[in-house]
Amino acid sequence: MADRKLRILVAKPGLDGHDRGAKVVARALRDAGFEVIYTGLHQTPEMIAAAALQEDVDAVGLSIMSGAHNTLFPAVIDALAARGATDVAVFGGGIIPDEDVQPLKDKGVAALFTPGTSLAEIVAWINANVRPRPAAA
Repeated sequence: MADRKLRILVAKPGLDGHDRGAKVVARALRDAGFEVIYTGLHQTPEMIAAAALQEDVDAVGLSIMSGAHNTLFPAVIDALAARGATDVAVFGGGIIPDEDVQPLKDKGVAALFTPGTSLAEIVAWINANVRPRPAAA
């Protein structure tokens, strides 16, 4: 089934209540041909990881505006790893200061998209960098 659509989970970790950007990105990804699952607001890293495995996604896109990205993004990566899902790409966006970008990448965030990034740029990054995960045996 090499031609299956990429499955992307879009999630809002933590107490951040601003989800318009996540919804816009989710819709753009859907319109680009990806299967998209949106988890809604106020998700814990464990909830996001559990949903990612349940939905058999290839990537998780995190959106955050609250400033808790240095804690929550690595926590999602750790929760995925604890479940054996180290092959799920994690990318993110939102209000992320430039000085936090490289430390987050060093912790395993594959890409970060800050304000001003076009939807086309996000779609292009996914097309170039995310591959379908092998089917579960």
